[in-house]
Amino acid sequence: APWKEERTRSIEDNQMNLPSMQAAYSAILRGLGEDPDRQGLLRTPWRAATAMQFFTKGYQENISDIVNNAIFDEDHDEMVIVKDIDMFSMCEHHLVPFIGKVSIGYIPNRKVVGVSKLAR
Repeated sequence: APWKEERTRSIEDNQMNLPSMQAAYSAILRGLGEDPDRQGLLRTPWRAATAMQFFTKGYQENISDIVNNAIFDEDHDEMVIVKDIDMFSMCEHHLVPFIGKVSIGYIPNRKVVGVSKLAR
């Protein structure tokens, strides 16, 4: 299945794009009337760029890496539930992070996923 191997951004892409992202955050600071060369803001463009890469790191992951062969044969059909998983994501319309908790439940079809993998 193509979803198992597809990546839209690599770690190398992150490194290559970091300078242009930093420049963009410097421009945003200037547009807000700030001086990005001011002592308190010197590393802010780098911090903001790497934070954005972290918040969107799912684009460089694929399901095979996350599951990592943690699918096991089980002969039961009772619901599997994992509650209160910490999560964060990014609003693609406003580019602001949001955090919360999610719960996952599924009925296995003779296979279960390792519980720690569901939280990823």
